[in-house]
Amino acid sequence: MAQAGPSAPPFRGLKVIELSQDPGGEMAGRYLADLGAEVIKVEPPEGAGSRRVGPFAYGRTDAEHSLNFWFYNANKKSVTADLATPAGMAQVRSLLSDAAVLVVSYQPKHLGPLGLDYDELQRAFPKLIILSVTPYGLTGPWADYLSTDLIAFAGGGQLHISGYDDHSIPPMRPGGNQAYHTAATFALAGAEVALLQRQADGLGQLVDVSMHDCLAVTVEMAFAYWEYQQAPVRRQTCRHAQPMITHCALFECADGRYIYSVVRLADQKPFKALISWMAEEGMAAGLDDEKYLNPQYRQEHFYEIQTVLECFYLTKTADEVFKGGQDRLIPIGALYGPEDLPADEHLAARGFWKTAEGEEGPITYPGAPYVFSAFAMAKRVRAPRLGEHNP
Repeated sequence: MAQAGPSAPPFRGLKVIELSQDPGGEMAGRYLADLGAEVIKVEPPEGAGSRRVGPFAYGRTDAEHSLNFWFYNANKKSVTADLATPAGMAQVRSLLSDAAVLVVSYQPKHLGPLGLDYDELQRAFPKLIILSVTPYGLTGPWADYLSTDLIAFAGGGQLHISGYDDHSIPPMRPGGNQAYHTAATFALAGAEVALLQRQADGLGQLVDVSMHDCLAVTVEMAFAYWEYQQAPVRRQTCRHAQPMITHCALFECADGRYIYSVVRLADQKPFKALISWMAEEGMAAGLDDEKYLNPQYRQEHFYEIQTVLECFYLTKTADEVFKGGQDRLIPIGALYGPEDLPADEHLAARGFWKTAEGEEGPITYPGAPYVFSAFAMAKRVRAPRLGEHNP
C-alpha cells in the first residue's frame, strides 16, 4: 500500500504575534514560522534594530538587505506600529484578538512604558500564550540587567570551559549567537508545552524563558564534577572540559585541515581497527605489538601512540581520514569551516538548504534541523520588507 504523503505543518492556522528585535525572540518566532504558524512581526516605524545588523546583501546597507534580518525573519510577515503611542498599542491589541501566541523579548523595565501588562493581557485574552524570551527572565535581581551573547556565555558558565589548553590565553566565545539560539530552542519547547496544556484546559499562560537559566543547564559535565567531586573542570583545546588534562585529539592532515580522533584507552575494538588500518599501509611502527593491547600500557605510552598517529594522518587528506575511519567503525570527524558547509554532500542529500525567491534573485537559507515523516515543513519564504503586510 502506498504511504500517504506528508500533511500540512502542525502549526498551520496558529497566529503568532512577535514583538522582538534580538536574536533570541526572533529565532523563537522563526522556529514557529518554520512549523507553519503565521508569524506577524510588529516593528517600529523605522524598522527592527536587527535590520541594521550586517553583513548586507548586494553591497546595499539599507534596512531591506540585512542578511542577519533575512536569516532570523524568514517565513514571517511585517507590520509597523509605534508602541509608544495609544494607536500603536491599540493596533497590537487588535492583532492579539485572535492570536494564539505572543512572542516578546522586552525586559520588565520596558514593559511599563509600553503599556504591556502581562496580567492585564491574560485577563483580556485568556487563551493567549505569552512567550517571554529575555536575558534574565521577568523576575529576580538581574531582571533588568543588559546582556549580549558574549555576556550570556560568561554568566552561564560556557565561557569558562571554552578555550585552549594554554590557560594564559583567555577563554574563547563560540560564535554564531549560540547563547540566543539556546534560549530560542528552550522557548520553542516551552511554547509547545503551553499549547498542549491549552488543549487540556483551554487557557493560555505566561512562559518566562530566561537566557541565563537556559545556559546554566547547558554546561555539560561541569555541574556533575562539582556536585560529586567538588572539582572544577579545566578548558582544553577542542576537547571536553574535565578536571584532569586529557590527551590531544586534533591531528593535522596532508591538506592542512584537521581531524578529530579520540583514542579511547579502555575501548579495544576501535583501537585495534585503527592499528590494523595503519599496519595495512606499513605505518603501525610497532603499535601492533601485543603489549599495546593492555589499556594501562597504552595510557603509560600514549605520547608514543600520538606521535605515530600524527605521522599517519599527515599522509592523508582530512576527508580520506574521515571516510576511512568511518568505514572501519572508528569515530573520526573532519573539522569543517562554515564556508565548507554549502558544498557538504550530506547536507545536500538531506535537502537541508532551502531556496526562497527574493526580489533580486533566489536566496538560499539553512533549513530546519529536523525532518518529520508525518508532515512537511512550511515552504521557505523570504524575510518581509518593512511594513509589507500593513493593513
